[in-house]
Amino acid sequence: MQIQLSEHFTYKKLLRFVLPSIVMMIFTSIYGVVDGLFVSNYVGKTAFAAVNLIMPFLMAISALGFMIGTGGSAIVAKTLGEGKKKQANEYFSMLVYLTLIGGIVLSALGILFSPLIARGLGADGALLTNCVLYARITLLSMPAFMLQNVFQSFFVTAEKPKLGLGVIVIAGVTNMVLDFLLVGVFQIGLAGAAFATVTSECIGGLFPILYFARKNSSLLKLGRTHFNGKIFLRACGNGSSELMTNLSSSIVNSLYNIQLMNLAGENGVAAFGTIMYVNFIFIAIFLGYSIGSAPLVSYHYGASNHDELKNLFQKSLRLIGIWGLMLFILAQLIARPLAAIFVGYDADLFSMTQNGFRIYCIAYLINGFNIYGSSFFTALNNGLISAAISFLRTLVFQLAAVLLLPLLLGINGIWSAVAVAELLTLGLTVTFFVRSRKKYHYA
Repeated sequence: MQIQLSEHFTYKKLLRFVLPSIVMMIFTSIYGVVDGLFVSNYVGKTAFAAVNLIMPFLMAISALGFMIGTGGSAIVAKTLGEGKKKQANEYFSMLVYLTLIGGIVLSALGILFSPLIARGLGADGALLTNCVLYARITLLSMPAFMLQNVFQSFFVTAEKPKLGLGVIVIAGVTNMVLDFLLVGVFQIGLAGAAFATVTSECIGGLFPILYFARKNSSLLKLGRTHFNGKIFLRACGNGSSELMTNLSSSIVNSLYNIQLMNLAGENGVAAFGTIMYVNFIFIAIFLGYSIGSAPLVSYHYGASNHDELKNLFQKSLRLIGIWGLMLFILAQLIARPLAAIFVGYDADLFSMTQNGFRIYCIAYLINGFNIYGSSFFTALNNGLISAAISFLRTLVFQLAAVLLLPLLLGINGIWSAVAVAELLTLGLTVTFFVRSRKKYHYA
């Protein structure tokens, strides 16, 4: 039976509703993980370092999709909660069309400037050649990837999270199969991994257009619309935390790579890349939960159902605390086999990766609360608080930590920087939760 946004949510019903979004985010994360696994083992650590070096640039460009998806879905869900379905569909259509246009423009600029960006990140020689090759191929599907990120949020708002999951699973499996064939079997190398990603992202981004453009059983349908600058700016402002998260992460990850190049060369970048691949999957649980639960918060906020807001808030914090502890324990257990799978062919790189991940994973005890806090305020249409949490979490505190801690702890300061930044952010998140509880009636 389909679960509706308007229902009362028990733990069982809440988990059933958000599970497709969690799995969807995990499969999205698998794109880069599978690319990295095959590139590292079949092409070599220089190509592997190149993917990790240029990846923050690619994720920065994709930030538009995350911003419009999260900020726009909160507005659309709130409008549905107010009983204005036609208006909600007009907003939905406008935001999708603007994402496509923006994606095309940004992809063209990215292809043009990728050599300059790669040099700025410290690449030269073979590393530079590989960075540009991977970037220019994957940027071909960037508009589709942005749409995929937008539809991840809107599938939930449309009460079709399982359909969204199905799309991402098909796209993810396609990526894995093509990586195996193009990189492992036919030995096409780095270009093969990039083309595998392009194909999977086109599936994830373009199929939803076909679904929503036709008559369907969901709450949303693509159709005629008109540009509404006020709503577009509200969506951008509301989703500014997600934009800030992606842009800040790109800037900070680039700084991590620069610091690691200075401290440990290509090995440092490759070790950090391995840790980031697993990190993408682990935090996908928190990100997926936040995406899946946000339309529920927006809907009940729009409907002025304060009791359900309180119910969702309390259950969410308990679930995130349990998951954070489980992920920390799991990370400690898999650190050695993880390093062996990705970089077991190099003893020094293996040791560095294993040690780094065991320090880095302390962050999983904390970061779920901050990720949810930012998403929660986005869902309440308070982009300012959401952006403040994201800005300080992903940029200010991390920049300070990654610049200062290595002076005291060497390379271990880099591995511990995220945990320190998350701890500082947690104090801010809790403060906003406490100060805003009377305004939004969730506690």
